[in-house]
Amino acid sequence: MERTARAASTPTPEPLPAGDVAALLDGVPRQRGPVAATAQATPRPALPSYAWRPTARRLLPWRLLPTPTGTPVTFTYTALLALTSLFASYASPGLLHALYQDSSTDVAHLLRTPVFVLLASALWIAGGLLSPFALAFVLVLTALERRIGGARAILVFLTGHVLATLATEVPVGLAVLAGHLPDTSLHRLDYGISFGVAASIGALSGLLAPWLRWPLLALVGYSLVTDLIAFQDPMTDWGHVIALAIGTTLWPVVRRWRQERAQDPAVPGAAPAPVPVAVVG
Repeated sequence: MERTARAASTPTPEPLPAGDVAALLDGVPRQRGPVAATAQATPRPALPSYAWRPTARRLLPWRLLPTPTGTPVTFTYTALLALTSLFASYASPGLLHALYQDSSTDVAHLLRTPVFVLLASALWIAGGLLSPFALAFVLVLTALERRIGGARAILVFLTGHVLATLATEVPVGLAVLAGHLPDTSLHRLDYGISFGVAASIGALSGLLAPWLRWPLLALVGYSLVTDLIAFQDPMTDWGHVIALAIGTTLWPVVRRWRQERAQDPAVPGAAPAPVPVAVVG
């Protein structure tokens, strides 16, 4: 009688609205009646297409090379470098030396036509198409453009090219003024894409997974330091090390650019904008 009396004195709870009942019974299988109908009427957001795309599809071999539609900026730049390299293979030595001299970013040319020589020097590949930097340019710039876009990839390349050039040539000019180097040091040949490639490698490594990022930096860093120790061309070798360091300092920037590109609906394969889902109840 005591338990019955206590049960009778308990106030009867008010019935829950239909939406709350559906929320409470959403995990119960095989619901029937109006509750099940209400639960089925609630739309569920569709999974974006990129969520189920296999990772291997992004690692297709031909995606490592530039294409006119996928990476137009890298493709155009590569074609231009190929043309200048073929010209260098067949041009007379006198004409080629004159073109190299006019495109050189030595101190004398930087004082007279800085913008021209900084751009013109990036149109030649020191060592031609067989140079390791030629292959690195194609692979690295392609991967960088696919992640952050063509204009930003070229901006990274030019940042390393310009800053590493100034970091190596300005001390030469100061040393000549101080009398520590002869005046002939103002007219040395300095051209090529290697500084830009080194900076692009440093920037791209920040967008890779750690298992690939650190071995890449260790391998490239070891190669550059080995050349520096050999002391065959210390100014150029120091420029490579500086350019690689410049690229690594751009990690926050390139990571933000990659995130912005991934959220841009105009980019093929980018994540679509989230669709608002109406809640019934």
